[in-house]
Amino acid sequence: METLQFKTNINCGGCVAKVTPFLNQLEEVENWKVDTANPDKILTVVGEDLTCELVETTVKQAGFEIELV
Repeated sequence: METLQFKTNINCGGCVAKVTPFLNQLEEVENWKVDTANPDKILTVVGEDLTCELVETTVKQAGFEIELV
């Protein structure tokens, strides 16, 4: 099981709702969460065979900025 963390601009419940179908469609992702209380809006993704590129591409497709912490 791998855990990756990213700094994002996913900053509210509406943003989380928008990105949810994108992240939930990834077979590699076991679970994920966004700490919207953190100033860097940290996205934590847990799963098997995860790559930074896969998560970054998926979040960008949803319309958000993302970078590896």
